[in-house]
Amino acid sequence: MKNKKFFENMKRLFNPESVAVIGASNKFDKLGFHVMKSLTTGGYKGKIIPVNPSAKEIMGIKAYPSISAYSGSIDLAIIAVPARFVFQIFDECHEKDVGGVVLITAGFREIEDPEGAKNQEILKQKADSYGIPVIGPNTFGMINFWHNLNASFTPEFSLTKKGDIALVSQSGGMSHLLSFLSQRHNVGYSKIVGIGNRLNVDFYEMILFLKDDPHTKVIALYIEGIDNPMPMIRAIKDMHKSKPVVAYKTGSSKSSNLASKSHTGSMAGRYEIYIGALRQAGAIVVNTAEELMDTAKALSQSSIPDGNRVAVLSGQAGPGIAASDMAERVGLELPPFTEKTQKRINELLPPMAIRTNPVDMGPAWYDASATREIIDVAMRDENIDAVILLIMYASANIKAVEGIKEMLLEWKQRKPIITCISAPAGIWDKEVSFLEENKALTNYPSPERAAQALGNLWEYKKILLRG
Repeated sequence: MKNKKFFENMKRLFNPESVAVIGASNKFDKLGFHVMKSLTTGGYKGKIIPVNPSAKEIMGIKAYPSISAYSGSIDLAIIAVPARFVFQIFDECHEKDVGGVVLITAGFREIEDPEGAKNQEILKQKADSYGIPVIGPNTFGMINFWHNLNASFTPEFSLTKKGDIALVSQSGGMSHLLSFLSQRHNVGYSKIVGIGNRLNVDFYEMILFLKDDPHTKVIALYIEGIDNPMPMIRAIKDMHKSKPVVAYKTGSSKSSNLASKSHTGSMAGRYEIYIGALRQAGAIVVNTAEELMDTAKALSQSSIPDGNRVAVLSGQAGPGIAASDMAERVGLELPPFTEKTQKRINELLPPMAIRTNPVDMGPAWYDASATREIIDVAMRDENIDAVILLIMYASANIKAVEGIKEMLLEWKQRKPIITCISAPAGIWDKEVSFLEENKALTNYPSPERAAQALGNLWEYKKILLRG
């Protein structure tokens, strides 16, 4: 178990007033160059201390030959130098009372040479005895969006929207993928953390830290393999009701199990056992990177349904059928409307339209008031716990989103409104983004993904009811 100093230093690590980049460089082919670029272009307001014995100045900032040569305090040290120098640097960090370390350097437990694992264990003992939390080694770094801190070697992470989802990942590649997908789909993060080889900050320590993080509402985990998963399972069980946890566990195939060993230094382990333990602890288990992002987005932006009864309202029949199929596949039901609701929908739509659940609203696109009222009466129906709303752009319905905007803002997802509102770039982007920012709806790029996300909201409701 980590002591109080360790978790106090976690706060310094993620919210530093000063950052030293050990291995900072003016050369593009050095990781230290990209770390410096991430810090200097990402909006970080604190002190940046480049450390390089061969440079007097890096990116216009005075450089120092070592961290001990800098007279001020250092909260965070980002280390991007060859592994052979890391032991001495850790000792210097201890002497300098550095709060935390992001150890980008590779060459430890993930390599085939047993010396790598041995050196990582020695380093862990040092870090633990010093009370220094370490992200890594073998990591891209981490980002705290609420501190404008991009402590990674990828400046483009800073383009990701600020939000309340924390992603903790064993894979730098998956972190990059999810960040870039999120930039396209209006998903915001509080933190993205690449824990890498997990020297002394593992999923367990991150979950404990994020439990009290005021900027984090939802925790998303990408898991490959852990030597001792039980602390993580206990941490999820202790806090899943206050902050939902979404988990994507890979390593179900023999080949991926071996790849996990070479990637992070841990075997993936028995996939079925992991999945069972995660579900029992209260995590929502997903099967793809997109589902991890979609589910975290739903939990961040949407309300939680009271039940599994959904109304599917679509401007075109095909997307409605696709959403209905997926809804039933993930445990949702499409019940009949109440007699009062059905009577009003029948009055608003011609007999040629499908007026029962799922509803084909296509004939109403030319009548904004009719479209608005169909959605309104369905949302208010006592037989309905959530609505899936599907609008595909077709020129004639260009004013469709504008026509329902005020109603959705007023409704404010008292029941979840999960949508697939799709159009060519530039047509509805601003309206949909505005509605999402105001949590009036949660939008997805396909009917199936919308229904899947709603299914996982219902899954979380069942976890809460389970006690």
